[in-house]
Amino acid sequence: MDHPPPPPPTDGRRPTRRAAKRTNYDESVFDALLHDHLGGSRPPRRRNRTAEERQRETETEAMIALSLGFPIDALLDAEAAAGVVHPPGDAAARNDYIVVRNHILARWRANVRSYLSKSEIKETVSRQYDHLISSAYDFLLEHGYINFGVSPAVRAQFLDEHDKGSVIIVGAGLAGLAAARQLLSFGFKVLVLEGRDRPGGRVYTTKMGKQGNFASVDLGGSVITGIHANPLGVLARQLGIPLHKIRDYCPLFRPDGGHVDRSLDVEVDLVFNKLLENAARVREVLGESADGISLGSAIERLQLLYGVARKTEERELLDWHLANLEYANAGCLSDLSLAHWDQDDPYEMGGDHCFLAGGNWRLINALCEDVPVLYKKMVTRIAYGGGFVEVVVAGGQVFQADMVLCSVPLGVLKSGTIKFDPELPAQKLQAIQRLGFGLLNKVAMIFPYVFWGEEIDTFGCLSKDRSKRGEFFLFYGYHTVSGGAVLIALVAGEAALNFEHSDPVASLHSVLGILRGIYGPKGVFVPDPIQTMCTRWGSDPLCCGSYSHVRVGSSGSDYNILAENVGGRLFFAGEATNREHPATMHGAFLSGLREASCILQTWRKNFMGKSDSKKLSQKNLRSYSEVLADLFKEPDLAFGVFSFVFDPSEAEDPKALGLMRVTFGNYSSRKELDEHRQSSEPPLQEFYLYALISREQAHQMKMVSDNDKGRLELLCKKFGIKLMGYTDTCALGSSLIISISGARRGRNRKLQTMHQKIWS
Repeated sequence: MDHPPPPPPTDGRRPTRRAAKRTNYDESVFDALLHDHLGGSRPPRRRNRTAEERQRETETEAMIALSLGFPIDALLDAEAAAGVVHPPGDAAARNDYIVVRNHILARWRANVRSYLSKSEIKETVSRQYDHLISSAYDFLLEHGYINFGVSPAVRAQFLDEHDKGSVIIVGAGLAGLAAARQLLSFGFKVLVLEGRDRPGGRVYTTKMGKQGNFASVDLGGSVITGIHANPLGVLARQLGIPLHKIRDYCPLFRPDGGHVDRSLDVEVDLVFNKLLENAARVREVLGESADGISLGSAIERLQLLYGVARKTEERELLDWHLANLEYANAGCLSDLSLAHWDQDDPYEMGGDHCFLAGGNWRLINALCEDVPVLYKKMVTRIAYGGGFVEVVVAGGQVFQADMVLCSVPLGVLKSGTIKFDPELPAQKLQAIQRLGFGLLNKVAMIFPYVFWGEEIDTFGCLSKDRSKRGEFFLFYGYHTVSGGAVLIALVAGEAALNFEHSDPVASLHSVLGILRGIYGPKGVFVPDPIQTMCTRWGSDPLCCGSYSHVRVGSSGSDYNILAENVGGRLFFAGEATNREHPATMHGAFLSGLREASCILQTWRKNFMGKSDSKKLSQKNLRSYSEVLADLFKEPDLAFGVFSFVFDPSEAEDPKALGLMRVTFGNYSSRKELDEHRQSSEPPLQEFYLYALISREQAHQMKMVSDNDKGRLELLCKKFGIKLMGYTDTCALGSSLIISISGARRGRNRKLQTMHQKIWS
């Protein structure tokens, strides 16, 4: 019979059956709970408050800061390093700073759709603390704790002048996009290079189903793991997207389809957690000797020592829990380090695990807005040893900038497909080698209707074969958020590795066999799916796996080593650079915010006020502007005051980016403009603005209206394209200018050769 879940286990990392009371989650409820716990809701803050009111508010704000990872009565290491308190040893000043800092954090978290200004803080804090307000505000802003994300209010504060350095970001996943938005807000010139034809990386939402009735399905990162203080929860609030709390009820079924006995489930769950507790004690006793031992081998020896789970059903049930642990770590237990596999437990986000309604592409789509991204640009080489960086993509195209942020997955770094010049430091290469990068695969199915029960988000199935314990061991129902009857079967551990080479049809038959074995005896008909998709993340050359873990011989320190920049030119982001939050979507996002701050600090230290790079930039701008002028002498498309040039080698791709020039002057039509240029009359005063635009958008502009004003409205309002002067155009579009110019020269040489052959 169906039964409630067992008591929550001590292992906090694994995505187990968690207790909760609400179906739909609103992160703001957490703040309300804190206020209630500390004495009721908070009134609007006033300068003149009683001592009791000030104390209550200070406690509430301290609790909110604590939930965001700040100590209640101390500075973060980064705050101390930034010198936020002067003099550093002044305890009273430090305490006052912490109160002000917590107040700023709480103010913005109360309304994350707003942009919190320094002046707003000064309205509610005594003037005697103005210096602390500036210190705390600047730190929180530059380190991505406030005023980040995708709300219009935050976007409106982006600087129009990109007066700082230039940064190329390799990878348009959560880390790369988070960094790009922050850097743009700081005033950097940014260009993102993405090897795929879409953004998101390992966060990938696709459509499944029939035309006109599609469902959104996350084939990659899907679960927001812990909503309290989670930046992805902030993005969801800014966009007004509801979150669905993954409900705790998760029935388990035997291989023959029958329910697992409740008392046995509770008993084995306790055994599983006792094994983990004893494994932790073993590593304490062994000390450094535990570094060379796997978690899997320790559990196996403890299982034999205590003689637990000897009966068949007990063993199968324990194997299910072990498969769930392998799912949490995207790796086989035989690979996980006994000493350090759970080193990130103290930093785990609190709160429920949630699905995002409509899929995580909604976050990716919002993060991409206003960020220049070039797709199908697979990076093959990064040179960072000179006065600038060069990034080379497949086909030989070269991009230059002051700095480069590499946000590719650890699996790509392990594969060696990107060559670094000079070679990465030995310490970083060794960390890349030591850290593990595991695998999780999925079989996604959309059915005509929900047959597994509307109130069930997850259910599990035991396996007879230990080597296949992770094969279709857990099912997620996405019917509450996807718009269709979507069911996903997970494949973890050793089974995930074998799944890479399995026949998709055979896999589907296996999954349907399990489902029909469970529901058939209950009189529930399991229909054939409308559509099925199988992932192969390990075979994808742009990720080579799913997410990272601490392998035998590695430790949490390797995450920090991987995060270190090289020479103030080459930076790294991604979940595998985040020691506190590895293997999570929010960990990737937070690493992007971290590196944006690091790049800003590095620029201030190494580049600000130096003239060499400015001289180089001005020289490049002159050459680029000359090339730009030559390109528009023969535009590929022209109408009204608009001219367009595109790369002839990408003529078949409607999404391929090109350059648009808008001519402003005293002309009423394109015909008048052309006639005046061909006449002997002195030229009228005219100036140009530019933009990066796709071939498809250019043709839409031509078709939509004969009126240039209407076309400009389409350009700016619908397409969201911003016009630039030639300085910004040459800086942001330098590689595109060179690419189009080079492709045109190649085409002209080819045409000239053909002409000679015809007439020879």
